[in-house]
Amino acid sequence: RGGSGWARAPCVCPRPVDANRPQRRRRRRRRRRRSRMRPLPGAPGVAAAAALLLLLLPRARADEHEHTYQDKEEVVLWMNTVGPYHNRQETYKYFSLPFCVGSKKSISHYHETLGEALQGVELEFSGLDIKFKDDVMPATYCEIDLDKEKRDAFVYAIKNHYWYQMYIDDLPIWGIVGEADENGEDYYLWTYKKLEIGFNGNRIVDVNLTSEGKVKLVPNTKIQMSYSVKWKKSDVKFEDRFDKYLDPSFFQHRIHWFSIFNSFMMVIFLVGLVSMILMRTLRKDYARYSKEEEMDDMDRDLGDEYGWKQVHGDVFRPSSHPLIFSSLIGSGCQIFAVSLIVIIVAMIEDLYTERGSMLSTAIFVYAATSPVNGYFGGSLYARQGGRRWIKQMFIGAFLIPAMVCGTAFFINFIAIYYHASRAIPFGTMVAVCCICFFVILPLNLVGTILGRNLSGQPNFPCRVNAVPRPIPEKKWFMEPAVIVCLGGILPFGSIFIEMYFIFTSFWAYKIYYVYGFMMLVLVILCIVTVCVTIVCTYFLLNAEDYRWQWTSFLSAASTAIYVYMYSFYYYFFKTKMYGLFQTSFYFGYMAVFSTALGIMCGAIGYMGTSAFVRKIYTNVKID
Repeated sequence: RGGSGWARAPCVCPRPVDANRPQRRRRRRRRRRRSRMRPLPGAPGVAAAAALLLLLLPRARADEHEHTYQDKEEVVLWMNTVGPYHNRQETYKYFSLPFCVGSKKSISHYHETLGEALQGVELEFSGLDIKFKDDVMPATYCEIDLDKEKRDAFVYAIKNHYWYQMYIDDLPIWGIVGEADENGEDYYLWTYKKLEIGFNGNRIVDVNLTSEGKVKLVPNTKIQMSYSVKWKKSDVKFEDRFDKYLDPSFFQHRIHWFSIFNSFMMVIFLVGLVSMILMRTLRKDYARYSKEEEMDDMDRDLGDEYGWKQVHGDVFRPSSHPLIFSSLIGSGCQIFAVSLIVIIVAMIEDLYTERGSMLSTAIFVYAATSPVNGYFGGSLYARQGGRRWIKQMFIGAFLIPAMVCGTAFFINFIAIYYHASRAIPFGTMVAVCCICFFVILPLNLVGTILGRNLSGQPNFPCRVNAVPRPIPEKKWFMEPAVIVCLGGILPFGSIFIEMYFIFTSFWAYKIYYVYGFMMLVLVILCIVTVCVTIVCTYFLLNAEDYRWQWTSFLSAASTAIYVYMYSFYYYFFKTKMYGLFQTSFYFGYMAVFSTALGIMCGAIGYMGTSAFVRKIYTNVKID
């Protein structure tokens, strides 16, 4: 009972009956309960550690991710990239130039988002000792032993107007490397970084950099790099700290408002004109067709029949190359859904306040909207009698990713050759491939199955003839090629002013934030595109040409040609870009942007035209 060995030893004989056995059981239960209530060995230490951890939690959370600091807490100054001022995308690691690092222990930084990695963000610790609300008098933090090779690197950077970017608490700071004298013979390096940091409570709300200490670059000398930090109280709210980086005088200029008003008036005029013309014309067509139906066979044969009713047996004939066509329509619908959702999210949330957040959001939304691609592409392919639906699903799923990744892969070779920070790491490439194969493809498969089962049955209002009707000759301006070339002029005219602001924000140093304007322009573009394609399709059908599917898509998609032509004008007359890398980057990604815009406009035009064609052939009597 006191812990003797008999209780643990195996018993091979029956135990004798014990009258006190129930009492012993009760005492053992009481001892177990008391032992549960006693602290385990070392439990006071565990409790003390837990209490200490709870005390340290607020301090552990107070950093640049939570944007809250305590007095004298470390504030990290990250050095990002350096590069030519006129080539915004040609950037290199900050320490690719022979700058020296501060004495403070290095801190490693990893890419927090996929957008950060794709945009070439390369944060490296500056080594400067900065503490919250703790002023630093001018002090030397490192020394550059300037030999001829290092001097030549600095001279090349100064000649090409190199600038660098830094971050404090996610607030960007820009500075210039150096400057040359008027004759261009002597070159000077800015060696003194004067930081003024504004705080409101326990948050950083403002950062300013002043570059001073101009030192002439002379080989075989030592250059001391110094800094100072001045903290000052600010009335700027934390939510408004990015307002200083915005440019309301540029984005909210009266020209911007006038362009929106002009496009809106063009939409009203175009919609009214299209409605009036089509309503009157269609009413006359319906009256003429009704009168023809009242004639006998002899008069109908002698009559001069013409117009869009004559092709009722071929108008719903499957388009040529239905697999490619349905994949393009599905991809265009997905791009439209992505554009709409991202613009709405950007209107609600200030995505420009975090590095790479816009690109990360776009990638996530594109992957999440993959069922839209599968649904519209798969259902259209099924209605057109397609049987290789798995191949169509693969083409639809990888059409846009293959175009984007192929362009990025080509530009990445140039970036690697230049040792630029825009070179996409191998791990990021693997991550993008995993998204394509394990997220986009399965969701596209789900959408394809739903589209084929829910709306894949051909419910056309007219029966399709077994033998195609010969297409009569028509005037040159009624040919599909001419209609396609002219169809994109009005949609481009409604957006080209907004294109200037979007290009400036991406290729120059502006932050685009007027997403309400972008939403209005997207709505205007959709309305103008649908109106133009309906008119083009009506003229084509009235000329008894039933090849309206590709014509409606390409006439709207030709907007991309004019956008890409405008990008050439913008490059040569609005920027000072130069060099192989920047030129390849610009025209490569402008081709991707223009193609995606064209596919989206083509899908919008086809969807609107398809509803119009179905409507007019439903309302006419067909023998």
